Amino acid sequence: MGTAYARCYDPSGARYGIPTYPWKFAPDGLCTRRQLRERGLRPGGQPIAAQLMRTSRRRKAGAAFAYLYRVDCAKPVRPMTSRKWGALALAMVARRTCPVCRITYGYCLPTSLGMCLICANTDPSESPRSA
Repeated sequence: MGTAYARCYDPSGARYGIPTYPWKFAPDGLCTRRQLRERGLRPGGQPIAAQLMRTSRRRKAGAAFAYLYRVDCAKPVRPMTSRKWGALALAMVARRTCPVCRITYGYCLPTSLGMCLICANTDPSESPRSA
């Protein structure tokens, strides 16, 4: 391991409070949330076991972090029930429905506008509601 990783390598946790490893150098038995999900697992309330660290010029902190969890303490993912599927379907319909003209589109509306593109680009005096 080169000197570029020296700032990111702290397996004892003396510098950062928890064991810290450079990006892609995590020991076996530790996974991120996404890696656990790929295996059909979830953290299940366990504390963070370690973290991955990568220096970054984009972030204000100067580093990007990913938390690691123990695989042996992970629990299986809870299955989706019919009520959860129904709630998810209603939430997706709400994201696709314009609150101004009440038209449901085949795509999610931009949250920056809060309405469909047609309603966002028309004058308030020419809105579909006033017709």
